[in-house]
Amino acid sequence: MQIDRMEFIQELEVEQQLRENIRKVIKIVKSRKKQQLLEAQEEEQYLRNVIRKLIAEGSTPDQEPAPAASTGINVLEDLLKKIIPVLQADYKLLTTDEQQRQSFRAHVLNGVKNTIAPMKAVLSAPDPDDDPESLEEVVDVDIGDEEKFIDIEDKPEEEPEPEASPEQEFGAGLEDHDETGRNMAFQTYKKIESNIVDSYDLIANEEDRALFYDYLLTNLKLYFDKFEDELAGNLQEPTTPEYEKAKEDPAGGMDTGLDDPMAAAEDEEIALQEIYIQL
Repeated sequence: MQIDRMEFIQELEVEQQLRENIRKVIKIVKSRKKQQLLEAQEEEQYLRNVIRKLIAEGSTPDQEPAPAASTGINVLEDLLKKIIPVLQADYKLLTTDEQQRQSFRAHVLNGVKNTIAPMKAVLSAPDPDDDPESLEEVVDVDIGDEEKFIDIEDKPEEEPEPEASPEQEFGAGLEDHDETGRNMAFQTYKKIESNIVDSYDLIANEEDRALFYDYLLTNLKLYFDKFEDELAGNLQEPTTPEYEKAKEDPAGGMDTGLDDPMAAAEDEEIALQEIYIQL
């Protein structure tokens, strides 16, 4: 009996020691798991910061971009930086229907043509000092008998035609377009017209003026196309195969590509508990 009692006490001591060892192992595993999780979070945050920095550097324009080969294009680039944000903001206010935006576009482009046309004519006109005879006019008036008659009878007064509004004058030739788009274009164009005049007036070289005018109209059309695409929501949101898979199977979760340290620790703990139970 004495021997059995001693053996029983020894078995209890061994079992108690084993329990203590298991507790220590579980504690160590949890500690390692916590450390691994912290390290994974720190690494992820570091990678996020690096990516943000790369994106910011990639989206920041050069402080001193290389100029174009044409002065006209350089002047145009400076002009577009001033007027495109204004056009974009007002264009995107017209959301009722596409006809308003099409009218806005047409009236702005027509406004540019009407603004530059007289300036082109003046700059292209010959200098009178170079050819004085070009201004001489020979007037030969042959007045017939009918034209000598003076009519003294009172004529009925004709009702004067109503004066056109500034918006109507601005939209002359485009009367079939939406009036809301016209009115908005009129207000917007008043904000940018002086910029266009000042920029075009800087250029004296005929070739530079031609490039400036052609590329101005071309870029305005391209930017209007871009605004319409953005407004219509045609831009596709970037995605990843992992996101699409997770979206199709929400219950399945998403594989981030990283081992889950918590899950690993729990597996080890369960295994140790099973050993303990068997003891």
